[in-house]
Amino acid sequence: MIVLKLGGSAITDKERPETLDGDALGRAADAISAALDGGDAEDLVIVHGGGSFGHHNASEHGVTTAAGTRDAEAVADIHGAMKTLNQFVLQRLLERDVNAVPVHPFSTARRDADGALALPTGQIETMLAEGFVPVLHGDLVAHAGAGATVVSGDELVAALARDLEADRVGLCSTVPGVLDDEDAVIDCITSFEDVEAVLGASDATDVTGGMAGKVRTLLDLEAPASIFGLEDVEPFLAGEEPGTKIEFEAS
Repeated sequence: MIVLKLGGSAITDKERPETLDGDALGRAADAISAALDGGDAEDLVIVHGGGSFGHHNASEHGVTTAAGTRDAEAVADIHGAMKTLNQFVLQRLLERDVNAVPVHPFSTARRDADGALALPTGQIETMLAEGFVPVLHGDLVAHAGAGATVVSGDELVAALARDLEADRVGLCSTVPGVLDDEDAVIDCITSFEDVEAVLGASDATDVTGGMAGKVRTLLDLEAPASIFGLEDVEPFLAGEEPGTKIEFEAS
């Protein structure tokens, strides 16, 4: 059971609103298709981030994971942009005979008044059992007391990993792993305090926390996780541990 996230920055041009990086997305889809065709990652769930589609629109409307909106037009803009990106991802996968199907979090997930995310996964388990590859995406969700707020792809990855008891989690990024202050890949992270000094915010518009947020999220999981670049999607799906391995070590 593998949960794979394609970072929004890795498959879009995050500096230009609603602009796809078609070459990068095609390479990711090639790697996924090759892995599935080779018998690796038989149970695979894919999540993709918002990139220049979701982040741009959410920023324009002032919506984050905590600050919500009750404006239906804002919801339509943000959710609509993410559905468009999701369709691009599905198209590339289907063209390569990956049995990919969409799962839109806005229609299924919610937050309670404290901001805790509830993501039903029964339908995803059934999709997997029937031979589909579910593809979720960063989105909006109804938030009690706040209207609608952003749910990041990283949050979805964490929820899926826990509920589906994932064996491995992978995050494909624009960089080959988590980088230290000399831009060298950190092989393994077992504590946020070890890397806190070198983790900064995203360089482009990002309403979901950047690399620091990703590392914090992954350290909370029981399953081992890896952050790696686009060229390592296929090795990761084949069972390797490219990039930076993130695994909490209990004292």
